[in-house]
Amino acid sequence: MSQPVDDRLAIDTIRFLAVDMVEQAQSGHPGAPLGQAPLAHLLFTRQLRFDPADPAWPNRDRFVLSCGHASALIYALLHLSGYDLDLDELRNFRQLGSKTPGHPEFGHTDGVETTTGPLGQGLATAVGMAIAERYLASHFNRDGFDIFDHNTWVIASDGDLMEGVAAEASSMAGHLGLSKLKVFWDDNRISIEGSTDLAFTEDVLERYRSYGWATLEIDDVEDLDAVDAVLAQAAAETERPVLVRARTHIGFGSPKQDTAASHGSPLGADGVKATKEKLDWPLEPTFHVPDGARAAYAPSIENGKAAHVAWLDLVERYRDAHPELAATLDAWRTRGLPEGWDAELPTYAADHAKIATRKASGAALTALAGRLPQLLGGSADLAGSNNTFIKGRDAQAADTHGGGNFHFGVREHAMGAAMNGMALSGMLRPYGGTFLIFSDYMRPAMRLSALMGQPAIYVLTHDSIFLGEDGPTHQPISQLMGLRAMPGMTVLRPADGNETVAAWRVAIEKTDGPVSLVLTRQGLPILPLAPDEVTAGVRRGAYVVADADDPQLLLLATGSEVPLILDAHRALAREGIRSRVVSMPSWELFDAQDPEYRAQVLPDSVRHRLAVEAGCTFGWQKYTGLDGDVLGIDGFGASAPAADLAKHYGFTAENVVARAKALIGDKA
Repeated sequence: MSQPVDDRLAIDTIRFLAVDMVEQAQSGHPGAPLGQAPLAHLLFTRQLRFDPADPAWPNRDRFVLSCGHASALIYALLHLSGYDLDLDELRNFRQLGSKTPGHPEFGHTDGVETTTGPLGQGLATAVGMAIAERYLASHFNRDGFDIFDHNTWVIASDGDLMEGVAAEASSMAGHLGLSKLKVFWDDNRISIEGSTDLAFTEDVLERYRSYGWATLEIDDVEDLDAVDAVLAQAAAETERPVLVRARTHIGFGSPKQDTAASHGSPLGADGVKATKEKLDWPLEPTFHVPDGARAAYAPSIENGKAAHVAWLDLVERYRDAHPELAATLDAWRTRGLPEGWDAELPTYAADHAKIATRKASGAALTALAGRLPQLLGGSADLAGSNNTFIKGRDAQAADTHGGGNFHFGVREHAMGAAMNGMALSGMLRPYGGTFLIFSDYMRPAMRLSALMGQPAIYVLTHDSIFLGEDGPTHQPISQLMGLRAMPGMTVLRPADGNETVAAWRVAIEKTDGPVSLVLTRQGLPILPLAPDEVTAGVRRGAYVVADADDPQLLLLATGSEVPLILDAHRALAREGIRSRVVSMPSWELFDAQDPEYRAQVLPDSVRHRLAVEAGCTFGWQKYTGLDGDVLGIDGFGASAPAADLAKHYGFTAENVVARAKALIGDKA
């Protein structure tokens, strides 16, 4: 006969595993785990569906600890829940090489669904997870076959709800009616600086009701029956996302309870002793896990494994009933591409009229979307300018779960975070569009995408001062170089229609990190090369567009400045000066090539080099060297027609020729 589950024992085990982790590391945040433990324990043992033997099981529930500073809580939970996280890893909390870093990191620790720590990001990413669940359900579920049917559960702090990204994402979630999103707000009324009364006195529940959320309350998480009942109510909600106000006590049981002092530093030896004595916990050994605590998690582990087995059986029966859909499901799960996925991509002849790379991008996206329903996304209210709306597709809405066009609204940051959540499904390929200048608004989400290696695609148009009259508020200068500085981000700034199509090929084929496509507003001529040559060159990041025997000078550029240096190349040739034109659409791809190829494109023997790009000059020196020159912009631009700006800032063939001649003359 099975023994009754001792919830209190398990809760205190979580608390003191967290306390011991922080104390041993002499670093970390004990306050939130001490307060949140009852809620987290009942969530894991009463509602959350998971299988620690297969952390990536597609139909598992997702748990997001949005307040990632409380990482000791999730590590204790994962240990008790049977994940590959032993006590030695807990003892190595926050140490180099451990599976227990200071904030949870996706891909580093089994059971961690997304990287959190920057407040608000976890909640906003969870919105994307809920979107992914219902999009996949709409695409694959059939009568009697609920292949996708899972919830996304979040614990968020006061700080999470103060962040703007959480407001953006929550507004979007309410608009879309994401009923499988369940968020618990840890209302402990303490922030780092003191009481939340210092800065956060709004009626949070009323705000969320205005967003279209259902709201519930737990007056005291120590009342386990009340917590259990509210968890069940939240799970039963089928029309709206749910926000639960859960009243907790930060640093529960410690001498620092209900004070900011318990937030981000160890309790200290005396504090640990006092807390253990108050909660009747043995002082030794540390990292103590009673058998009863493990027993409390055994039913949820077994239930999760049984649910996983039932799901696998369902999928096998699905293969018989819906073989084509099952094959598609298999392909999506491995991010496989169907045969002929790129068959309808356009190509552009050299005599084609000028075309803005944003328009060429739209044509490529339309061609791809017709064959890749897993490619979905939209724009932050700029679809007409970004060319990101797919004709023939429904728009995602509260009553249109399978819509592949997204109206993200003027919410760049939430768009980026939601894209991360969709990508973390392991199956979807999200894209999102805005102006390059506004990528700053979603840069934190883009950085997390790169950190997690998620294949999000950013369509960033109006890429330079040549957008014209809108002026310096809308003209990106440092943004392009800022994206290049981000580890794991692949940036492509194509120079014509064919380079743009090739850039989309790279973006679709790349599954281990994000891609930024940086695109023009103005029309550009087609380069005088065959599309296949261009595609091969773009894949390698840089390639020779025009050349001369024994060149004296290398002209380097990206995007709209490649046609400019081509014009300068021809003018120089008329004066007997031999130059090579190199298009460098992606520094990251070029730097990844073998040394022989890099030397072939940029031979060391040619030390006179001029780089031309309508952005900040910083960074180009690694290609131009000390003997080179960079024509760029290190100011903020101006409001004027594009042609006037080009002349004012020196982006003319005449000025490029003059700079080239001066360079050769100075260094000869």
